[in-house]
Amino acid sequence: MTESGRRPRLTPPIADIRRAVRESLEAAGVADGDLVLVGVSGGADSLALAAGAAFEGPRAGIRVGAVIVDHGLQHDSAEVAARAGEQASALGLDPVVVSRVHVPSAGAGGPEKAARDARRAAFAQVVADTGAARLLLAHTLDDQAETVLLGLARGSGASSLQGMAVASGIVLRPLLALRRRTTRQACLDAGLEPWDDPHNLDRSYARVRARLDVLPVLERELGPGIAEALARTAGQLREDAEALDEMVEEVVEDICEPAEGGIAVSVRALEANPAAVRHRIIRFVVFSEFGVALERVHVLAAARLVTDWHGQGPLDLPGVKVRRDGGMLVFASASG
Repeated sequence: MTESGRRPRLTPPIADIRRAVRESLEAAGVADGDLVLVGVSGGADSLALAAGAAFEGPRAGIRVGAVIVDHGLQHDSAEVAARAGEQASALGLDPVVVSRVHVPSAGAGGPEKAARDARRAAFAQVVADTGAARLLLAHTLDDQAETVLLGLARGSGASSLQGMAVASGIVLRPLLALRRRTTRQACLDAGLEPWDDPHNLDRSYARVRARLDVLPVLERELGPGIAEALARTAGQLREDAEALDEMVEEVVEDICEPAEGGIAVSVRALEANPAAVRHRIIRFVVFSEFGVALERVHVLAAARLVTDWHGQGPLDLPGVKVRRDGGMLVFASASG
């Protein structure tokens, strides 16, 4: 139902949103009686997703609720969050939870990362409190393209260029193949009034500059379809990464053994693998054993103890020490 109480006319954008939600829930195996939550900001993307989930969920026996995060970054943030909650309730979502968070003003990664981290923590808490089976987020193909473009600009490598996953843990992103213009038109067709976040026009944010300045220039100079091409690139890289990760998981147990304060990996096995697999083994072992995500420069430094060995001493990397001991590459906790 719309906010005026009228049932919206089914238009192609509304149908696209509903279909995307239905296919996402089916693919994830969400069961009859399960609760799913929609992350709702009040913007067009999340409002369209909420409306689609409100329609499709009950028809599959799935309960649909909403979680709204008030970041407290604007003077009227409480009113915006309350309005989003009212819209979610009007669509029939239940429960509707508004969570206010504190976003640190300074920290590594800047305000965007701080807000993202606070939002993720709030989502996780509400999911735990409500026992929800899945959390639906309203990222679109445009968001995916921006993520890939920013990853290219940072030189972040394949892990960043994969963009966002359609499904990751309990998170589902049903709209990842749809354009932002589709969500806005779906809201217009359904009589829903989205909130426009002023931060989305603030060019002090890199993502906003990519959205408003860089992508339009690429579309104009290189031709239409740039956003779709970037999203396809993300999908292809994700497939490659998943295949390589599976290879690593298959071999890693056979080439590792316990070591004092950590774990050791066979140098011969590392040498026998291509660089892409060798580097993934190093990252995988360090993250699995110590919870440390090494940057590429650190992975390459550790790999040189395998491929360019001439008696170097141990390396002190973030959170971990690495040394070559005979035929083994030994990783130990930096605090040990």
